[in-house]
Amino acid sequence: MHWITIIFIGIAANLDNLGIGLAYGVKRVKIPILSNAVIAVMSMIVTFVAVTAGSTVIEYISPHTANLLGSLLLCIIGIFTLFSNRFSKHSIAKNPEVFDEDKNHIISMREAMTLGFVLSANCLAGGIAIGANGISAIWTVISIGTFSFITVGIGSHFGVLLSKTFIGKYSTAISGWLLIIIGVFEIFAK
Repeated sequence: MHWITIIFIGIAANLDNLGIGLAYGVKRVKIPILSNAVIAVMSMIVTFVAVTAGSTVIEYISPHTANLLGSLLLCIIGIFTLFSNRFSKHSIAKNPEVFDEDKNHIISMREAMTLGFVLSANCLAGGIAIGANGISAIWTVISIGTFSFITVGIGSHFGVLLSKTFIGKYSTAISGWLLIIIGVFEIFAK
């Protein structure tokens, strides 16, 4: 039953990355495969730290309470995602060349580390909630890394085309609703 949650958390945590990839594609700033891999690894590292921190909570409170708190945290993150303007990611989408320090229209591996850290911020709270729910850290990390790589790659490759689609326009709202649905699902799944 956790497989559904692991897959959906990977998708929800990275829908914003699709939007960022689209912005880079539209501006014709390339994200090579190795740079995209660096972004995915950054997301995986942040997620692993967060899931580990969340799973530590289980040692101090009952698994049922930890699951409830983790699920409620996912819902709160989803609501925050829906109602926030996502200032940092919004500014990246509007000015993707900010991370292209050498202005060569290619995101280098070094530039990808900084970008990956910024993009992985939403993995932090979600990872803590997942860890508190007792969901597998390794599979969650793999899911988030895989979907990060896929969404950034697809977004940057298809920039102009996908930016006009439903997913491109509403990626933040879709991400928020997915997190709320995952949180509610986890509350009632136990």
